[in-house]
Amino acid sequence: MHARQRIERSSEMTNNITRRWVHVSYAETSGFTETYGFVGSQGSVNLEGLLFEPQERVTDAVLLMMHPSSTLQLLPLPAALAEAGYPVLCMGSRYAKNDTALIYEKVALDLGACVRHAKEQLGFGRVVLLGWSGGGSLALFYQAEAEHPSIVQTPAGDAVDLKAAGLWPADAVILEAAHRSRARCLLDWIDPSVTDELAPDARDARFDLYGAHLPVRPPYPADWLQEYRAAQLTRMRRITARVEETLHTLKRRGSAEVERCFVTHRTLADPRFLDASLDPNERAPGTCYLGVPETVNSGPVGLARCSTLRSWLSQWSIDHSRADGEICAGRIGVPLLAIEHGADDAVPQPDVGLLHRASASADKELHCLRGANHYFKGQPAQLGASVRLIADWMQRRPWAR
Repeated sequence: MHARQRIERSSEMTNNITRRWVHVSYAETSGFTETYGFVGSQGSVNLEGLLFEPQERVTDAVLLMMHPSSTLQLLPLPAALAEAGYPVLCMGSRYAKNDTALIYEKVALDLGACVRHAKEQLGFGRVVLLGWSGGGSLALFYQAEAEHPSIVQTPAGDAVDLKAAGLWPADAVILEAAHRSRARCLLDWIDPSVTDELAPDARDARFDLYGAHLPVRPPYPADWLQEYRAAQLTRMRRITARVEETLHTLKRRGSAEVERCFVTHRTLADPRFLDASLDPNERAPGTCYLGVPETVNSGPVGLARCSTLRSWLSQWSIDHSRADGEICAGRIGVPLLAIEHGADDAVPQPDVGLLHRASASADKELHCLRGANHYFKGQPAQLGASVRLIADWMQRRPWAR
């Protein structure tokens, strides 16, 4: 887990911020190649990111952002925080921009290399994990394993020893616009009308949320919602059973074929996107953070659209994934700041509050930014309010000054 770091000599300064490319590399041997290119296939994992350095720091702590499958340096928040004097390090995992083969336990190793790197190589005295969106459950998963390591293999049984990894705990965790887990999001969003995974047009009209023959309309009745949610769980577990059966078959054969990919159709059909009375906030019904829900449901960027067998168990299975934010929050003791976006059009309204409630930290706060959508799109006022909230919270902790 010893990381080495290389920073590009050239850097860019705008608005009194220096942006510097960061490269973290550490040794790891995978059983087989799971990512394309020079990322883990040559005995080492290479991670890239961007360090936002203010010209005048107000703290020796760095806010470290990582998402399991996305890059975060183009969000408005990192630069805004740096302009306020707070260094921000945005790092991509080995699965940046492609979560097909994502194994959460390996992402924890990636984040651990970056935490160690920030202190050993960049010289920061403290590291605060800033978990945005899907980065929230990742931050909690990492911190729980760093404080109380327990995992020695993936849900598929492959060796990934987090107990022996020596993960360094972060000094605090900030959650912003964070959902409880990728698996829970998929459970909330998956289309339960699909009756045949190989024929996505074979659907049960009772649960075809966007179909002309759906028997109900918003506001949806409670008894129908209960059936709908049960049908979502049934579909999830049907897919998981097929994944486990296929993995068992491949292992039983004992050949060099060890993994497969598959497509999960129609994965954005949460009634909350059409019915604003369900878990109400200030979001607009009929839309979501990715656009029109019906279009996204079968579009190319839906959750879990393409997945390996192992990734499904580690990342998407509600019964197998360990990166459940609520459970992990109960295992952390460091200070926690939780920030809900009041008009979030991606994260279900209860999630941030549930994560805050579940946290075992004695030092925890919960705030809501009224009117804020998921990405602060067109919202400089709400972005500024977020910066002030984080800055105030940091300044009230002596170690972060």
